[in-house]
Amino acid sequence: MPGETFKEYVDSLSYGSRTDLLFKWLKNAGEEAAEHFIQNLLRELGEVVDTGDLSTLFNMIYEAQLAAYSPPDEETRWKYDEPLFAPLPKPLSEMRVGLLTSSGHHVKGEPHAPPEIAGYSQEEGTKHIGEFGRAKPFLSAVPVDLPEDDFAVIQPGYDIRAALRDRNTVMPVDRMQEMAAEGVIGELAPTAYSFIGLTSQIRLTKEDAPQWAERVHDEGWEAAVLVPV
Repeated sequence: MPGETFKEYVDSLSYGSRTDLLFKWLKNAGEEAAEHFIQNLLRELGEVVDTGDLSTLFNMIYEAQLAAYSPPDEETRWKYDEPLFAPLPKPLSEMRVGLLTSSGHHVKGEPHAPPEIAGYSQEEGTKHIGEFGRAKPFLSAVPVDLPEDDFAVIQPGYDIRAALRDRNTVMPVDRMQEMAAEGVIGELAPTAYSFIGLTSQIRLTKEDAPQWAERVHDEGWEAAVLVPV
């Protein structure tokens, strides 16, 4: 756009006029790092045209994204005085293990969000990101034996294309069923849970998470695999 600075361009990728959920992290990277990344990206794309080898390009994107989301310790927003994990009372091979993700998966056609945001599609959701961030967390129950065609996902906080191609990237029900069949875990809880992680974090930690913990405890969960996205 005329008169637009490079910083304004990069910022527009993160819930702005050019929202790109795969590259929104460039805003976190800082102007110098973003400039360096785009230069390297163009160079590597030129290499791929000649070689057809995508591995270097993939690793470059992965490492740059990782760096952008890994601030120095003193800048970490969420710190806890006490550990959040408890030791397992018995071997995993004897335990009922549940699955909880913030991927936004749900059963197709069933409610998956509070009424004020439930009608948004993935594309619309990215344009109304603030409403998701203020909304009350909503937990969706998903049977682990649900056919893949009956899975749906809406989560405007990340690029869902990989999740649409393979639910196991962020909702690993098939992998966990394999672990149960192989005896790595004793049993996979029949109902997995998912929510839209782009939600009110204060409500989540103070109100909803303790209630959810009680719910799965009543369902016999002895351990949980947590998948954040």
